[in-house]
Amino acid sequence: MSLQVEKLEKNMAKLTIEVSADDLEKALQNAYKKQKNRIAIPGFRKGKVPRQMIEKMYGAEIFYDDAANELIPKAYSEAYDESEIEIVSRPEIDVVQIEKGKPFIFTATVATKPEVTLGQYKGLEVEKISTDVTPEEVEEKIQEEAEKNARTITVEDRPVQDGDEIILDYEGFVDGVPFEGGKAENYPLIIGSGSFIPGFEEQLIGVEAGTDVEVNVTFPEEYHAEDLKGKAAVFQCKVHEIKAKELPEIDDEFAAEVSEFDTLEEYKEDVKAKLEEQKASEGKEKQEDSAVEQAVQNAQYELPDAMIETQVMQMADDFAQRMRGQGLTMEQYFQFTGMTSEKLLADIRPQAVKSIETRLVLEAIVEAENIEVSDEKFDEEIAKMADMYKMEADKFKEYMGDKEKERMKKDIAVQEAITFLVENAVEK
Repeated sequence: MSLQVEKLEKNMAKLTIEVSADDLEKALQNAYKKQKNRIAIPGFRKGKVPRQMIEKMYGAEIFYDDAANELIPKAYSEAYDESEIEIVSRPEIDVVQIEKGKPFIFTATVATKPEVTLGQYKGLEVEKISTDVTPEEVEEKIQEEAEKNARTITVEDRPVQDGDEIILDYEGFVDGVPFEGGKAENYPLIIGSGSFIPGFEEQLIGVEAGTDVEVNVTFPEEYHAEDLKGKAAVFQCKVHEIKAKELPEIDDEFAAEVSEFDTLEEYKEDVKAKLEEQKASEGKEKQEDSAVEQAVQNAQYELPDAMIETQVMQMADDFAQRMRGQGLTMEQYFQFTGMTSEKLLADIRPQAVKSIETRLVLEAIVEAENIEVSDEKFDEEIAKMADMYKMEADKFKEYMGDKEKERMKKDIAVQEAITFLVENAVEK
């Protein structure tokens, strides 16, 4: 294989890759072996037709596509490793020459890593971290815990209130005709949850258990069912049961049940300490985000479209994988949400651009400040990863290839660059 690299405008490059005629011949022979059982010629048994006969009848190009598909991935991979440019996009392949007895030539047009001109990244202004916790915040947190430990009781001496859970039957009608999906029996609904059409839940407040009630609503214009958009509807409802939360008494006994402490006072001190720790963590994260955002804004670079498109597709693939992990195909996701492939990619694009910009600028800071990852820091991160996978650190390290280790070191260095930005920022 031989390689020529031509640098183009806007951080693009063209790789011209030449594969020997001998390698092309081997690929053509493999293509013949792959296809011969599917080709029938009178006078020959299936699978026994000589390659020369097939090429004579159909032309040598009958095997070109399969041969090219065999050669391109390996040759491009070798060219990728051999080229001295940093490729940051998927290649756009164009076959230049494929002819029996001659070298196979194709080009791969790729985006290259843009150069970054750093602006100000030291002395940036970030908001000062405050870990002050008010007594009201402590009470609010304890109240949340009380809500989690509340028991549900059936209410018989009052009508429905906001926040109640009710059990009801309902059937919806548009122009006096019931519609699909508009009927349910013994349906549990929390009033105020906003899970029903706007206005539905509010009209059930004040209704006694065992009562029939008519609810009048209008479907939103952006409703997912086309035939119901903007339509007025009447729901015939019957409230069977009203349930409410009964909160526990917030005292020493409650503290002992929900924590490791014996008294409410000790529990409050612990809640306060954890809130302070949370505020410190959130404040640090805000400082990091602010410093990175400013450093990115102050830098100059030009992103090639192919680099952005590659990042968009990678993020879309990651999203699809997460959906599969939840048991959903992308077709099902689109059906349930009303999303389209085009809109999903459009929504992802700003995130992709931000991700690329952030990484480029932070890598430029790593280089400018000669930030290096020590063996101790690397082993520390290896230990964390190994712990996540319930493995011994040495075993985990053995399983990692050189490229994975290098990528991990780069990721650690980028995180160190973020720490550098904050340490060299000015709190205001």
